[in-house]
Amino acid sequence: MNTSLRALLGATAIVTAFASVASAQGAFSRTSVAQDMNEDLIDDIEDDAERDVRRFGNEGRPQGFSGSFALRGIAKSGNSDSFDLGIGADMTYVQGPNGYELQLSYDYGQTDGVSTDESLFYSLEYTRDFNPVVFGFAKVQGSVDEFSSFESDTFVSFGAGYRIFNDANRQWSVQAGPGYRYADLSDASLSDIDEGAFGISSDYAQKLTETVYLTNDTDVVWSDSDTVVFNDLALSVAMSNQLALRTSILTEYHSEPADGFDETDNTFGVSLVYSFN
Repeated sequence: MNTSLRALLGATAIVTAFASVASAQGAFSRTSVAQDMNEDLIDDIEDDAERDVRRFGNEGRPQGFSGSFALRGIAKSGNSDSFDLGIGADMTYVQGPNGYELQLSYDYGQTDGVSTDESLFYSLEYTRDFNPVVFGFAKVQGSVDEFSSFESDTFVSFGAGYRIFNDANRQWSVQAGPGYRYADLSDASLSDIDEGAFGISSDYAQKLTETVYLTNDTDVVWSDSDTVVFNDLALSVAMSNQLALRTSILTEYHSEPADGFDETDNTFGVSLVYSFN
């Protein structure tokens, strides 16, 4: 999975504060502060012309530990006080044909001291390459969201995968297999899900330019009680070898939501992504 690294909440605050001071000092000078900052940004992007998009499975991945971390935060005060926090992590360890990957995405929101959003999406996966295009996997993935019709939803599976594309500009792999699903519903009048299921996943990445790339990661789980889809669509712009700006839409869909809940939840995010190797 892609997704969907990252930079510091403090760094965002520092950049914002610096921009405010710079604007106060130079907003009425002959040199535009915005122009200077845009020129610096373009220079950073051009310096990163050698950046490659990530590869999926173990084929082509560097041996050892790699990953990325993202953190974003927004605070408001005045007529109402609110706070929003988003954290993302993607950590990988490759040893020969064996690979281990952990992905986390956490969102928290609060308005006037009352929680309005708190969700966690996670995935832990082991993969083993059989050859350059075929691999096996074992995976546990799910979500925790007290404001959703599914307070928790977990799927444990195993199976095989196939790499359709695997080059410097485009990677696409699919995998599928049986598993077991268990979920706690927020509606006490409904029975929790505890049954066999089948899952299929798709990981796609496309390099659009030397510094811009598109990723789309999809997971679909079928069971008798409900079909759930997780989709993470993101566009990233590299600003340096380690730093990128990432905009994303994380979608969760349930075919049989509880009464009073919509079928689809969308989470929109903009974050600085810091990658480390």
